[in-house]
Parts: sequence; structure tokens; C-alpha cells
Amino acid sequence: MLDELVTTLLWEGYALYPYTPGAIKNATPTPFGIVYPPAYAQGSPTTFDRIRMQGIADGPADATLAMEVAFLQGAEERRVTLPPTPLGQLEIDGVGTEFAFGGISGRVRMAAQRFDERLARVTMCVHNTTPIAEGVDRTEALGSSLLSTHVVARVEGAKFLSPVDPPEYGAAAVMACAAVNTFPVLGNDDDTALLGAAIMLPDHPQLAPESRGDLFDATEIEEALLLHVLALSDDERAQIADDDPAVRAMVERAVAATPEDIVRLHGRVTVTDPQSGETEATVDGVTYRPGDRVRLRADRTAQDHLLTGRTAVVERIYIDYDDAVHLGVTVDDDPGRELMRDIGRYLYFKPSDVEVLP
Repeated sequence: MLDELVTTLLWEGYALYPYTPGAIKNATPTPFGIVYPPAYAQGSPTTFDRIRMQGIADGPADATLAMEVAFLQGAEERRVTLPPTPLGQLEIDGVGTEFAFGGISGRVRMAAQRFDERLARVTMCVHNTTPIAEGVDRTEALGSSLLSTHVVARVEGAKFLSPVDPPEYGAAAVMACAAVNTFPVLGNDDDTALLGAAIMLPDHPQLAPESRGDLFDATEIEEALLLHVLALSDDERAQIADDDPAVRAMVERAVAATPEDIVRLHGRVTVTDPQSGETEATVDGVTYRPGDRVRLRADRTAQDHLLTGRTAVVERIYIDYDDAVHLGVTVDDDPGRELMRDIGRYLYFKPSDVEVLP
């Protein structure tokens, strides 16, 4: 699954609808994850000739670390790998290699540093070393750049700590890590892979199982984009067929979609049973329970003003991911109160917006 995800990310933004070579958005590519040649990168603080990703591995010295770098060179997919190496060896001497592909050159390297008896900080670097003339413009520089560069680090005999939400025992170690020109997240369910993505992602990112394949725009609504592709004219499809084999293959796959394929893309709802509300919550010394009677005193919106001073009953208590408490209430003199109870539709207030009645 991670390999499939990396391939999708690799081609993200490669070509955009309507995919024709004459479209302005495709005439000036704006790929993510660019590693520029040094001579061009030094001209701006927002351009980089490297990627640097650090993460925390929880494991012994004999656990191994491997590294893979994937990027695009024009329409060609390139891969560079470093073999599994014990963390203990990487603490003494890092491992690296140089690479060259048709006019582009660079190097990759990985190393480790023991953070404490349990944790090790691992570092993965990618450098573009391609020589180019001073003063070239961006279009010329892109021709010597690593495009959509993604780094995957894998451990055996260890696990990575989340760079986004680390456990308490490793929070200080994660805070000591740095990332340049990449966004590291946990890449698989068993936390043995760290993905350095070109765009911001959550831990354990996934592709929707309904997806029919890459459209070079994985953050778009696939159903809508697929229907747009099917609406291309014969002339537009001919332009695509004559220009880029990667785009041509994508369009051919989209055109082959059946009505059933499109219906499957129409939507999927994952519902969590809402009957798991908290039995009580205490905020600023006041305890709230379902069945409590309260007086509403919110005044943030025009709707709140209509309810200020009215009494209500606390029906449900919710605590969100930030541990904030929300009270679901029904208003005493609301003629639709029983219906709202039956279908579980409540008005929501913060504890600071209500006064508990005796």
C-alpha cells in the first residue's frame, strides 16, 4: 500500500485538467518537492538544493535502517536506494551513494545518532549536485531538478515515533528533529516506515479504496475529475495522444471507466455510533451531566440571541480531540423538542454559555 501511495504522490501535479499541452497551467509546471541545482537554489530562501529528513527510531543498535528516494526527471520516474544498515553502524559512519541520470547528478546519505538508550535519531539527506550556469531562469532550472522528490525510510527491529503526535516518552526527541523541504509522517500501519512527502499529510495516509488510479490530482474529488476527463472533446484527446504517453495512458484508463466505476466513486460514508457520549464532564469546577437543566446565555451569533435566557435540558455531552467539552441540549419550550430527541439532533453550547439550574 505504501508503494502505491508513493507512486501516486510522485505524479501529483504532473499534469492538470484539461491535460492538453496548450493549457497555461501545463505550460508552466508547478510540481511539489523540487530539489533544484545549487546554482539556482542559492538565489532564493524558498528554493532548496536538498532534502533533509530526521526521525526517531525506537529500537536497539542492531535494528536496521534502509532508505529509498523517488523523484521525477521530466516524465521519467527515478529511484535511488540505500540497503538496510544497522543503526549502530550508522552511528559510527553514515552510508551514502552518488547517482546520475541523463544530465542530473546528486547524492543520498543516511546516518544515525543515539538519543538515549532506547531512541535513535536517524537522518536522511538528498542533494542535487547538478552543475548549471549562473543566471538561468526557473524553466531551465527545472530541467536539471529532482521533481516531486519523496523519501521513504524503513526500519526492521524498531519502530518510528510519530513526527506529528509523538508519545510522551519521545516528545523531546521528536522536537529535536528537523525537516528541510519535506513533510515527514508515519507511512504504514506498523510504524516501520517514515515517509518524507512533498505535501502535508497525516500519519498513516491512505488511498481511497474506490479510486480507479492516478489522475495526477489525488487531492481533487476523483468522481468530478473523471467526469471532466470524459467530457474532453475528440480534438483535445488527440492533442493529448500526440504529446505525452503518461497523460495519454491516464486518459485512456479514465475513458474505459464503466458506469459502475463512477457510481462507486460517488461517495462513501463511514459512520461512528454516536451513542458513546460522556456520562459527565467537569469544567472550571462545575460538573455537567445528561438530564441537567440549564439556562442559555450565549450571545455570539444572532441565533444565540434568540435563545438567551431560555431554559434547556442537557441531552448529550461530547469531548472533542482537543478535550473541549460540548453540551448537546434541547430547549424546554421548543415545539419540536421530542422530535429532536428522537433523531438525535441537538443544539450545541459550550459550558461557558450555560448556567446550571438547581
